[in-house]
Amino acid sequence: MKLIIAIIKPAKLPEVRDALQAAGCKGMTITEVKGFGQQKSHDELYRGAPHHAEFLLKTRLDIAVQSEDADRIVSAIENAARTGNTGDGKVFVLSLEHAVRIRTGETNESAI
Repeated sequence: MKLIIAIIKPAKLPEVRDALQAAGCKGMTITEVKGFGQQKSHDELYRGAPHHAEFLLKTRLDIAVQSEDADRIVSAIENAARTGNTGDGKVFVLSLEHAVRIRTGETNESAI
């Protein structure tokens, strides 16, 4: 099993969600997060006054998948989230040791 963590631009979420559904993704957890990478911070106007934003708004997706599905899901995210500009995001794939579906007690592959 694998845990896919994707950090994307919030505006790309509808496209990524649609691509994941088309790729057979059965579920995901979405969180609004703040952070920075190569894009760093930026200046913006807030109520007409300049404001320095140290952290940028991003969307985090957590998706548990069977190992054989990981490459297909990562490709769907990558293709749907790409704009070609700095700040498109990152995708991380981690090994998932154990999973439990609380309602039924199913474990591991059966739980995802």
